[in-house]
Amino acid sequence: MNSLSARALALLMVDWRGSNGPAYLALADRVRLLVLDGRIPLGTRLPAERELAAQLELSRTTVSAAYADLRDSGYLESVRGSGSTARLPHEGGVDLDLFGDAPLDFSKASLPALPSVAQAAQAAVDRLPSFLSDSGFDPFGLLVLRRAIADRYSERGLPTDPEQIMITVGAQSAIHLLARTLLARGDRAIVESPGYPHAFDALKAAGARLVPVAVTTDEGWDVSGLEQAFQRTSPTVAYLMPEFQNPTGRTMDETTRARVLELAQREGTTLIVDETMTGLGLDGQARTAPFPVARNVVIIGSVGKSIWGGLRIGWVRAERELIQRMARARFASDLGTPILDQLVVAELVPDYEQILAGRRAYLRQGRDHLAKRIRQQLPGWRMPHVEGGIVAWVNIGAPLSSQLALQARNEGLVIGAGPRFGLDGVFERFLRIPFGMPADQLDRGVDALAAAWHAVTRSGVRLDDTDLAHVV
Repeated sequence: MNSLSARALALLMVDWRGSNGPAYLALADRVRLLVLDGRIPLGTRLPAERELAAQLELSRTTVSAAYADLRDSGYLESVRGSGSTARLPHEGGVDLDLFGDAPLDFSKASLPALPSVAQAAQAAVDRLPSFLSDSGFDPFGLLVLRRAIADRYSERGLPTDPEQIMITVGAQSAIHLLARTLLARGDRAIVESPGYPHAFDALKAAGARLVPVAVTTDEGWDVSGLEQAFQRTSPTVAYLMPEFQNPTGRTMDETTRARVLELAQREGTTLIVDETMTGLGLDGQARTAPFPVARNVVIIGSVGKSIWGGLRIGWVRAERELIQRMARARFASDLGTPILDQLVVAELVPDYEQILAGRRAYLRQGRDHLAKRIRQQLPGWRMPHVEGGIVAWVNIGAPLSSQLALQARNEGLVIGAGPRFGLDGVFERFLRIPFGMPADQLDRGVDALAAAWHAVTRSGVRLDDTDLAHVV
């Protein structure tokens, strides 16, 4: 069983006292959100009441009351002699009454499926009989799909053959597999901050110690910070999303890419380049060239953000030797990628550029609609211009993101708080808002956020020097 120290929990609870209500309720609410957000994994043993009280400089009575509230609401289970562990109410699911009749889920950056998915699925079913004589267990993936993806890389200026491609069960599976293959416990891994939380989870599960490097909506990557991180830690891997980074939407310029490659080669670092947002530029900008090719550069892609998340197909583009190492390690977690899903994607890849063009037009409308509604209903928030991707990294103007996310659930909206996308509890002034859903859902989502914001701030928010120290 995993356990969380009092210090580690305190680091996740920056600005937890954001209201004038009882301290024990504010403490319970923050722990509840950490469980719902996945920042405290289910089954994790929480610190003892006395230890947490000392770390937070609270009375033990306050912490005991918070733990009691969490037990009563089903988010904590305490056994004498074994401590208290995180759980969800009703044995495996959040109480749906919390979400109302029609919950909205803004915690996922995703798009509705294309109509062509159903047509491709039918064509894939027609092709399936010719594959039924094989075992279906294949760590590399169907040759027809690997060849199609390799051809796309070659067309983009990165010569690739099928032996340099492995098909995975989505991009997340690819990150997990690379982490297990490349990392040993205690190795350093550079990550972007804010960044993709499931990549953080995968790297930490492999034993990595994460080294954050700042990315902002205004300036992009902190190049000086990148240089220091490489030189100071000699990381084993660096996980980067250089095109329409999630959640800032920024794209890394060619000079910075070249500098990152130079640093990685000098330190012997493998660069894991996540291209899941590639091709989703929203302002008619020219397509960015692939990341500079080298033996230490590994590229991840998927169709989850462009075609449909329900097609769990991702891939890795790497040197043959690494692909072989990954194949040997893969059977510890899965026995290959579903054949039918691969055939569906193989039907769609030839039309991929046309698909991306349609997605860009759709997302442009969603971005502009979201920006308009935020200006109308939440004028104090700052939504930067989003150049590409499917989310906006919105500055809400006060360190209340976690409280807002929890209150939004009472309005029927599920959304990840800003700290979910960073390390050690930072980004309480930010909220990641996706815009890949239809306009009516965006309207309902902004309405819910506006109502939640009013509820959180109606008692007045007073900013002092301590609050300002958390501006990032």
